[in-house]
Amino acid sequence: MSFGDFSGLVDPPLYIVTASAGGERSGCLVGFATQCSIHPPRFLVCLSVVNHTYRVAARAGVLGVHLLAADQHGLAAHFGERTSDEDDKFAGIAWHPGPHGAPLLDAARAAFEGRVVQRLPLGDHRGHLLEPLDETVTGAAAALRSQQSAGGPAGRQLRLQDAATLEAGHPADETAPGAGAG
Repeated sequence: MSFGDFSGLVDPPLYIVTASAGGERSGCLVGFATQCSIHPPRFLVCLSVVNHTYRVAARAGVLGVHLLAADQHGLAAHFGERTSDEDDKFAGIAWHPGPHGAPLLDAARAAFEGRVVQRLPLGDHRGHLLEPLDETVTGAAAALRSQQSAGGPAGRQLRLQDAATLEAGHPADETAPGAGAG
């Protein structure tokens, strides 16, 4: 069994990550993200180095992280199949600037802003270690109440397998702008 076979068995939640820096904003669909510490709270978001959002996030001090509901396939496709190199992904999408400047999507099931505390090279992705800013959390209380009133996990989040038919805005084997062989 290869690692690809193993990782094909994993079905993590998908997120939309947004960034704003120097008057430019961007966002993309992300499958590599997770809480990675309880005390202090930390969340790791990994962005592909070929992605426009990575280039904006590399200059941003705060990122927006959005959890999607399972029925938000269209929003996932909007941010996953298009590239901000060619399109303004925020055109026609309801959003507002968060208290710390990250674009926050109004339709997300839940979202938070996180201060970037460290950036890590991780192969063809760069990790952005975030300190979640609690005062920026939106939607989570309503989603939690929905789960509790339904007696369990109601309103399941969008997962990787739910988006298996999406075609990424950038091919997986594309190299980053200006990247050499080393």
